[in-house]
Amino acid sequence: MKNTFVAISFAGSNRDQSKGTREQPFWDEHAAFIDQLVAEGFIMMGGPLIDKGGSLLIVSAKDENEVRAKLQNDPWFEKGILKLESVTRWQIFIDARK
Repeated sequence: MKNTFVAISFAGSNRDQSKGTREQPFWDEHAAFIDQLVAEGFIMMGGPLIDKGGSLLIVSAKDENEVRAKLQNDPWFEKGILKLESVTRWQIFIDARK
């Protein structure tokens, strides 16, 4: 059974705070990785946390271990552009998109 999780990341030690999200090193590799997770149905929603240089992802996974295992292969985590701060199970009560 799949659950919904919120994965929050903040700027890693190699993030250049003077540059925007798409100007960071390894942007193309990161974007391709994220696009693949969206195509697989793992990432439901996501985007940058502008003031923190990080990101918030809403994902569908069996458990927290699956979330961490999939995200650890993101080039931005591997290269220190992002650092995963938390993975929390989330129950959606309100969804105005429906």
